Amino acid sequence: MHPAPSIVLFTTLSGVGYGLLFLLGLAAPFGQLPGDPAFGTVALGLALGLCAAGLLSSLAHLRHPERAWRAISQWRSSWLSREGLAALLTFLPAAVLGWGWIFEGRIIVAAAIVSALGAAATVYCTARIYATLQPIRQWRHPAVTTLYLLYALASGAVLLVLLLLLWDWRAQEAAFLAAFATAAAWLIKLRYWRDIDGGRSIATPESATGLGHLGSVRLLEPPHTEENYLLKEMGFRVARRHAERLRRLAAGSGFLLPVASLIVIIASAGWWELPLAALAAIGVLLGTLVERWLFFAEATHTVILYYGRQA
Repeated sequence: MHPAPSIVLFTTLSGVGYGLLFLLGLAAPFGQLPGDPAFGTVALGLALGLCAAGLLSSLAHLRHPERAWRAISQWRSSWLSREGLAALLTFLPAAVLGWGWIFEGRIIVAAAIVSALGAAATVYCTARIYATLQPIRQWRHPAVTTLYLLYALASGAVLLVLLLLLWDWRAQEAAFLAAFATAAAWLIKLRYWRDIDGGRSIATPESATGLGHLGSVRLLEPPHTEENYLLKEMGFRVARRHAERLRRLAAGSGFLLPVASLIVIIASAGWWELPLAALAAIGVLLGTLVERWLFFAEATHTVILYYGRQA
């Protein structure tokens, strides 16, 4: 599949934003975060800003962005509509949470919990958009939904560690959660890569054309004489050697670097905590961007069988 920059940014930024909002909504009511209104302003502003930036970047992928509102009307049957609806509705309790935190100096527990649930629901709906597409073998993997949720939790937790250290607040618990979620996400991702590399497509030219009962099927002429929309969007190919390099970059930046930094933060306190937390946040963001690009670039759609390419 074509890894459109707008969709790569959308899934990455919104995941970080909703992951941070999820943790803020769960931790704030129990006194695990600074009650300072300035912290609430920065933390909620950053979370909602990332969510909004991701949603706006997704509009760039549409030919007619002004018609995006129509997608919400199909929420009964479409995960895309459910995602859009959940994303917008989550802003309402988050705004109430922000009002109480920033202007009244108190945490409205109901708004915090609903914000956390809405953030988790939005990321889940995003994951289901891809996990339910049967013609794409790599996205039908059972780990896809889990990975989306874990990446959001890990990136949000790493960002929370940075914010807590900026406010000179204890960050060991958040650092432990961030390290655990990051390690879990990437260990599952490594298994996912191994599975899709060794797996075989359930679709073949014979099954795609329905002519398997006649014997082996081969293409005599392509359906089109020049590149078309299907080939541009669903026939994208990334060279194997480039994919392997990008996988190493994603794992090193998004897994090894942040986990090592977080372990140091957990084990010892000192001036190095803040720069290490910043390094971990940058690493997670870069690693997730590369991983998400590969998620789209390595996906193969069944339609390419009609153009003579074996899946």
